[in-house]
Amino acid sequence: MNADEYPLPNISNDLTGQVALVTGATSGLGRRFARVLAASGANVIAAGRRRERLDEVVAEIESSGGTAVGVEMDMTDTASILAGVDAGAAAVGTITILVNNAGIPDAQRAHKMSIDLIDRVFDTNLRGPYVLSCEIARRLIDEKRPGRQINISSVSATNYDGHGAALYSITKAGIARMSEVLAVEWARNHINVNCIAPGAFRSEMMDGMIERMGDFSSAMPRKRLGDPAQLDSTLLYLCSPASDAVTGTTIKVDDGQSPR
Repeated sequence: MNADEYPLPNISNDLTGQVALVTGATSGLGRRFARVLAASGANVIAAGRRRERLDEVVAEIESSGGTAVGVEMDMTDTASILAGVDAGAAAVGTITILVNNAGIPDAQRAHKMSIDLIDRVFDTNLRGPYVLSCEIARRLIDEKRPGRQINISSVSATNYDGHGAALYSITKAGIARMSEVLAVEWARNHINVNCIAPGAFRSEMMDGMIERMGDFSSAMPRKRLGDPAQLDSTLLYLCSPASDAVTGTTIKVDDGQSPR
């Protein structure tokens, strides 16, 4: 490989020509991710359950000069996932970047969870993302096109304090492992699969935790919650050609909050 093939330095945030699907795009980190990818030139498919929120995200992106469409997608419903992929691809083209961001907390002790809640957490946090990843990869493989998949895990995948989110921790560990094994599976197809493990960042989910538990940021090393903007550079790195040789990796972004 000739070093002259690469610019100096070999990094760019230009995603012009890419089509990015972001799940959970109606709020929190997902909303930020959708806007960031659009600002970098990608055609964005914002996916979520709330139509009015999807319309808001699309309007925000378009008002800033970006291109976006909103598709309703329920990660607990396989038919909804597949229909959402079809609708998004029909509107803006083959999906080349996937950000598996949708997730819900359980916020209960393991032995107190109803079967319905167990199923919803597993389906939203792990089964749905797996189905979606495989569907998008299948289409890329059929068209012989490269792609990027970024799965959003959590530092709780490896650090659980016993305060009532056991299943969330289990599913987020599953997302990290999913990233590793699918990276191996699809390396030959030039589909890179990586994972981001955020710490405590401001979001609707975090607002709910603070409402239940009180403001715990003073106990953190830097006495603050992370701002979603602090994830922009990691997301764009994993989406861009600069990370061409990076696959099967989990990047922890937690502001020094967790011990490992």
